[in-house]
Amino acid sequence: MIKFFSSLPFFFLACLNCFSQSGTSSLTYQKINGTKPRNIIYILSDDHRFDFMGFTGKVPGLQTPNLDRLASEGAHLENTFVTTALCSPSRASILTGQYTHTHTVVDNEAPAPASLIYFPQYLQKAGYQTSYFGKWHMGGDNPDPRPGFSRWVSFRGQGVYYNPLLNIDGKSVQYKDSAYVTDVLTDLTIDWLKKRDKNKPFFVYLSHKAVHSEFHPAKRDIGRYKNIKIQYPVSMFSTATSQSKKFTKGIIQDTSNLKFNYNDIPKWVRAQRYSWHGVDFMYHGATDFDQFYQDYLETLMGVDNSVGRVLDYLKENDLDKETLVIYMGDNGFAFGEHGLIDKRTAYDESMRVPLLARCPQLIKPGTKVKQAIYNVDIAPTILEMAGVAKPPQMQGRSFQPLLKGQQIPWRDKVFYEYYWENTFPQTPTQYAVRTDRYKFIRTIGVWDIDQLYDLQNDPNEINNLIRDPKYQDMAKQFNMDLWDWLKETNGLAIPLKPIKSKKSDHLYKGTW
Repeated sequence: MIKFFSSLPFFFLACLNCFSQSGTSSLTYQKINGTKPRNIIYILSDDHRFDFMGFTGKVPGLQTPNLDRLASEGAHLENTFVTTALCSPSRASILTGQYTHTHTVVDNEAPAPASLIYFPQYLQKAGYQTSYFGKWHMGGDNPDPRPGFSRWVSFRGQGVYYNPLLNIDGKSVQYKDSAYVTDVLTDLTIDWLKKRDKNKPFFVYLSHKAVHSEFHPAKRDIGRYKNIKIQYPVSMFSTATSQSKKFTKGIIQDTSNLKFNYNDIPKWVRAQRYSWHGVDFMYHGATDFDQFYQDYLETLMGVDNSVGRVLDYLKENDLDKETLVIYMGDNGFAFGEHGLIDKRTAYDESMRVPLLARCPQLIKPGTKVKQAIYNVDIAPTILEMAGVAKPPQMQGRSFQPLLKGQQIPWRDKVFYEYYWENTFPQTPTQYAVRTDRYKFIRTIGVWDIDQLYDLQNDPNEINNLIRDPKYQDMAKQFNMDLWDWLKETNGLAIPLKPIKSKKSDHLYKGTW
């Protein structure tokens, strides 16, 4: 078994995290000899699941020409995962290159430790102009500038789609006249690119609010997908006691040839169906599933438009050949799978995300990377592109060789962790191990069954094999792998933190 996670002693990690967050003066970094700094643009969307792009064919009729362009002219990293499928923990992992239990931003409320080092701080030290545009939402909802960025544009918490109040370099700026936040952030990004110092390499972090719920598309896109025929996922009704009459607009797929194990569906999954994050009482009845689906697709159009505008700017200014453009989602999103919506779970639609990269000088058109990529790999990859060696506290690794088509030893499994939240108690603490063939999910804190799936024969994760006698040794080994990973990465203690928010009403209100 090949393992590539960090095994640094805890005290060494703690020492490394003692760098000051106030600036880059105390940071040290190792330069990679013989490398030329590359211009880099990293575009992050919110809640964009891995297969909702036109070129995948998952959603018939969905058109994302600019995301498709990134894939066709660059690389599609087909098997990309987040270590935690939740906004703040995932964004912290992207910025620090660390697992959630290491950076300790375990939920959307937990404050980020002042000791955390964000990879753009190293870029600044290496002479880059760095800029941040959009949603931060990591360690609370404070919109104030964070270290590592010479240009700062953000907003409080989740922000709003229309008429946003932005913090621009420490000053509040209120937008009006139905200004759409996705467009505003793109405008400000391109404006900064135009005014940058042409003698220095640049790094842009464009972090969209879209497509986070509640979904609100740009006015130009409202109604664009009103006639789309929704294909309900095959597991959507596996937890239902009867077929609901509310799901009549879409296509109910034939499941006669699929093997379901109805007996071993976890009770918490069944219960969640009629909750804030369940299809039968989603957001406590505030919206309809079919409209919800349509709104998501139309909101996604703003993100695709943003990508296109950035690519057009690069081409118009002779920067498109040399600039690396990376597009990614911070976590996935369920649309009816297992009767659920939202993320958080260890099912693929939640923990798997889109990742595309384009740079003609580096990546051949149509490159497909099948190896398992993590969100913790983003920081070391971007640093390597900039000629900076991976700092020792980072637990990911650079996938630049894979973008070049090189065959190198790589991880054979990924691990997942999610910690129960006080404000959204429907989903229990979960850990998971996933290979290219199997997935083992261990649930903590509730009296319920664990899960094991053969992803090759059961990509829908509907036939739980955890009690099958043929798979007992495999389940035992995966369980040991999970505990070994947690032990070797100092993750055996759940990093609980007090939060200021009150307990919400996002509770289970039905019967099952």
